[in-house]
Amino acid sequence: MIDPVILQQGSDWRAQAEIFDEIFFVFLALGTLVGTIVVSYTLWNVYKYRDDGNRSDEEFDAPVVGELPTGQGGPKAKKLFLSFGLSAIVVISLVVYAYGLLLYVEQGPDTGDEGDIEIMVEGYQYGWAFEYPNGHTEREELIVPADQRIDLNITSRDVWHNFGSSDLRIKSDAIPGDYSETWFAVSSEDVEAQGGEATYRVECFELCGAGHSAMKGQITVLPEDEWEEWYASTGNSSESAGNSSSIAASGVGAVAPSGVSA
Repeated sequence: MIDPVILQQGSDWRAQAEIFDEIFFVFLALGTLVGTIVVSYTLWNVYKYRDDGNRSDEEFDAPVVGELPTGQGGPKAKKLFLSFGLSAIVVISLVVYAYGLLLYVEQGPDTGDEGDIEIMVEGYQYGWAFEYPNGHTEREELIVPADQRIDLNITSRDVWHNFGSSDLRIKSDAIPGDYSETWFAVSSEDVEAQGGEATYRVECFELCGAGHSAMKGQITVLPEDEWEEWYASTGNSSESAGNSSSIAASGVGAVAPSGVSA
């Protein structure tokens, strides 16, 4: 199994989107390779053993229903068990490989609770509210820093919703009275590639009412120094506390980010 520690070196965490893309392309490449081999071998046998009218019935080694082809010196049996063994190796290897990566996605990188930012997410008809550790609340836009793990505690104010971003490959239920957890991280390289500010669309993936299709938001990722400057400017104002009262009433705590005063 792939050790999740291998997937994280210091702060160089593997983002969920990167892992899912890798799994997809590995399965695609291996599936294409195996499919090409199987189809080519099948077509070769079709050509080799075609009926050209020159073979007598006595030379035809017909298969017997219910019996393994173990006779005739065993060449067909060897091919059968060789193909079975190779198939088993490929399938088991893929299962172990994918399980190791998905286990990392499930648990997330281990940072020792240092540097993580825990944000409360509340869905409502029809929008999203994000509460930061200092009590500040944003509507429809989640602003986070690059190169940090972002932990999300997700719930709903009214009916079932589902918080997700296709670009970041995250998706988690928002259920009234309950909390689900997910995480994501965006590298500074991805932020720079988008011109110094990366944006990702947030959608609701649970049919939640007449305004479901319009229930969208945005995740904005800033360089860490810019985000810390923005975060410090939010403070812990009464306005922020009032806006976040519906979320704070849940009693669920949040972990302050490293180096930021709550």
